[in-house]
Amino acid sequence: MPRIRRAIVSCHDKTGIVELAQLLSEYDVEIVSTSGTLALLAEAGVAAISIADFTGIPELMDGRVKSLHPKVHAGLLGIRDSKLHQEQLQAHEWPWIDMVVANLQPVNELMACPGISADEVVEQIDIGGAAMLRSAAKNFRYVTVVANPQWYPRIMHELRAHECDTSYDTRFTLAREVFECVAAYDAAIAAYLKEREPKPA
Repeated sequence: MPRIRRAIVSCHDKTGIVELAQLLSEYDVEIVSTSGTLALLAEAGVAAISIADFTGIPELMDGRVKSLHPKVHAGLLGIRDSKLHQEQLQAHEWPWIDMVVANLQPVNELMACPGISADEVVEQIDIGGAAMLRSAAKNFRYVTVVANPQWYPRIMHELRAHECDTSYDTRFTLAREVFECVAAYDAAIAAYLKEREPKPA
C-alpha cells in the first residue's frame, strides 16, 4: 500500500497532536487543518494549510460548514484500486486523503455545563468532524483514522516502522473505535434532547 501523503488534522483535544504532526511533517506529509488546530501547529512551526485553502471554499455560516466538501469526502472515500474512482478524482484534480486525526468535543462535558441551554448544546454539535471520521473509518482499507490521542504513540511507532504507513490490523481497530465513538456521541445527544422534548399538550 502507498505511504501516507496527506492528512487532515482537526482536534478538540490537542494532547500530543503537535508531536504527531511533527513526525508527519518529517515524512513530507501534507497536513490540512481546521482553524484552532492550524493555529497550534503554526505556533509549533509545523507547516499546514487550512481546510479553506484545500477546498477553495471559505468557512461558511459561522463555521458550520467547512469540511463538508466533496473534495474532502471523495479523497477519503475513494477506492484506490478502482479505475473509475481514480479517473473521477483526476478529472477534478483532487488528491487522495490518507489519514484523518480528529476528535469531537466531549458532549457529556458540554451538557453538564451549568446554565447551558438546549439551543447552545445543539449549536455545538459537531457535524463535519463526525462526517470525516465516518468517511475515513468506512474506507479503513486505505485510510488511517485516529479519534483518540491515546493511539498517537502506537501510530508514531508504526509510521517509523513502515515508512509512513500503518498496518491493516491497526486501521481496522481504529475504524471500529471510531464508529463506537460516533455512535456514543450521537446517543448522548439523543438522550439529552429526549429529556427536554416538549410534552404533548
